[in-house]
Amino acid sequence: MQTKISASVLSADLAHLADQCQLALDAGVDMLHIDVMDGHFVPNLTYGAPVLSCLHRALPDACYDVHLMIDDPDRYALDFAKAGAALITFHLEAPVDPSATIAAIRMAGCRVGISIRPATPVEKVFPYLGEVDMVLVMSVEPGFGGQAFLPETPSRLAAVHRELDRRGLTTDLQVDGGVNDDTAPLCVKAGANVLVVGSALYHAADPAALTTHLHNLTHAACP
Repeated sequence: MQTKISASVLSADLAHLADQCQLALDAGVDMLHIDVMDGHFVPNLTYGAPVLSCLHRALPDACYDVHLMIDDPDRYALDFAKAGAALITFHLEAPVDPSATIAAIRMAGCRVGISIRPATPVEKVFPYLGEVDMVLVMSVEPGFGGQAFLPETPSRLAAVHRELDRRGLTTDLQVDGGVNDDTAPLCVKAGANVLVVGSALYHAADPAALTTHLHNLTHAACP
């Protein structure tokens, strides 16, 4: 299974966002990762559905991987779906009923991901593994780009991967935060098959070479 790359545009030059997204696509990434923050769930503000809508008009063939770090994902899921999202991920820790949020995102016509913060025990997400298309394990505390990768992340990924394998599920396993050419192999060995790459991609001397290297990392068999 080839590892998939989702380019985190939070690390892009936002004054030239469409061009920066095109740069990532030209480098061979599979998706564009759109971090949406509300200043409540995380202590930062980013962008809303109108920005995604503009990007979708400029780059209609891109796959938009929207990560909602917000308190009320049910309220905004349809807005992001209409703006062009293909996949919408929400946080298990948001003050919502996860099954209801999953249903709301599916009703909006998108694939569904569920994310957990570093302090959340991975077992908390197990009841929803059969309901979602992707699990996102955060490898930094969500809210800001450019943070250092947390060393406990591979063991957390491996625990989710073992549970998916035990249940015969093909759910994608994504990791986000501090992913680069040093930490990515640890994540893939632990079972991740979707890597969110931001600073490492946008600061790379050769983004295409980095993307090729990451694509070629071998997805681990479950121990």
